[in-house]
Amino acid sequence: MVGCKTILRPGLGLVMGVALLVLLAGVSPTWAQETAEAVEAAEEAEAGISDAMFTVNNLWIMIAGMLVFIMHLGFATLETGLTRSKNTVNILFKNTTIVCIGILTYALIGFSLMYPGDGWGIGGILGWAGLGVSAGEEGQTIAYADGAYTYWSDFFFQAMFAATAATIVSGAVAERIKLMPFLAFITPIVALSYPITGSWQWGGGWLAEMGFYDFAGSTLVHSVGAWAALAAVVVLGPRLGKYAKDGTVNPIPGHSLPMAAIGVFLLWFGWFGFNGGSVLSADAAGVSHVLVTTSLAAAAGGLVAATVAYLVTKNADLTMALNGILAGLVSITAGADLMSPVDAILIGAIGGAIVVFAVLAFDKIRIDDPVGAISVHGVCGVWGTLAVGIFGTKGLVTFGTKGLITFGSPTQLGYQLVGILSIMAFTLVVAFACAIAVKALLGFRVDAAEETEGLDLGEHEMSAYPDFQRVYIKSYHAREI
Repeated sequence: MVGCKTILRPGLGLVMGVALLVLLAGVSPTWAQETAEAVEAAEEAEAGISDAMFTVNNLWIMIAGMLVFIMHLGFATLETGLTRSKNTVNILFKNTTIVCIGILTYALIGFSLMYPGDGWGIGGILGWAGLGVSAGEEGQTIAYADGAYTYWSDFFFQAMFAATAATIVSGAVAERIKLMPFLAFITPIVALSYPITGSWQWGGGWLAEMGFYDFAGSTLVHSVGAWAALAAVVVLGPRLGKYAKDGTVNPIPGHSLPMAAIGVFLLWFGWFGFNGGSVLSADAAGVSHVLVTTSLAAAAGGLVAATVAYLVTKNADLTMALNGILAGLVSITAGADLMSPVDAILIGAIGGAIVVFAVLAFDKIRIDDPVGAISVHGVCGVWGTLAVGIFGTKGLVTFGTKGLITFGSPTQLGYQLVGILSIMAFTLVVAFACAIAVKALLGFRVDAAEETEGLDLGEHEMSAYPDFQRVYIKSYHAREI
């Protein structure tokens, strides 16, 4: 085994005995080799995972981590496409620095907060395993995680998750937030708030002990980002010209729907690692099942969102179809390992319908979210987490492979509701406190002139499209004169 000390195995005498019989009786060497291999395989099975499976598990988790990493490119292109060209550099800069901040803070403190082990200071609520990441003497051996994978594989995969919640915030506050205050606001969210609430479930905290279930993060990742975004959006206020005094909503279209579509398909692709890697092994049945439920939910979400949007608005709205795909993905994430194909389709379809009405509802109450992040990740994150208590092996209703319906206990639904409300409350309190403090100390929003001209020039003195930008600015000033 990798890194394990060499010891005398109990079956060594048996192997030597078989070899002696072969020599004395002239038995086929092939038969002797097969016998020895069978004995060794039996001993390895008794001792734990084999060397080969240990390697395969680690390889899959690392590949899954790379797929999660590519989701950051998906978020960057989606947010860029759904916002105006004059803010492109700003969107890309925020998404670039968020990844760097997320990985570094997760290494420094986040991983130890999220997985405190025996370091709980307040049992099940707050714990810390120490500063930085260190595998220790057993970290690279098969002893870590019951022999399934190494400490470093675990950290790598989880670190790729860390900045995802912060990236969700970036899109919701786009086109009017100051750059440095945004980074000051988001750092404690990703460094402290996200890993603390994550520890309540994934770190073996009080929600895990109670029975709450969130397989890959409908609430623990996606809703956390959405609630932080909601707090920031409330403190910021809407973009200039978004809402008229008479309550009319003025659409502010993004500048590149092709880029937005590329972003969504990159996210869908990355989600195979997000959910598939959360199996935390290369178990063929487990991973393949999760990939199927993930795909079905995404497809159902996209189709239903497009249909509902057409029925409501009489338009075949591409942005709604794209957000419907994401809604289906967020919705299935909490229970991807528990659901039948029929369950997954229903969950994704309901998520796709929900996101359309959520986007319209937030506009009615003047919550300006340029990319629909709060609707997709917050509202659909809640739905997906509740769905664990409704469908699947833990839910009230399960659609079996033959279409049969079984009824379970309502207890799980209560656990899910407690988890949703507690994480939402904690995140909102922390996020509002951070937003208000940053606003008081540094300011939070750019002035009207800079917002009108665009954050690319105001915050970066750069332009993503220099030739076009010069023409735009010249024509804008000509209108003003």
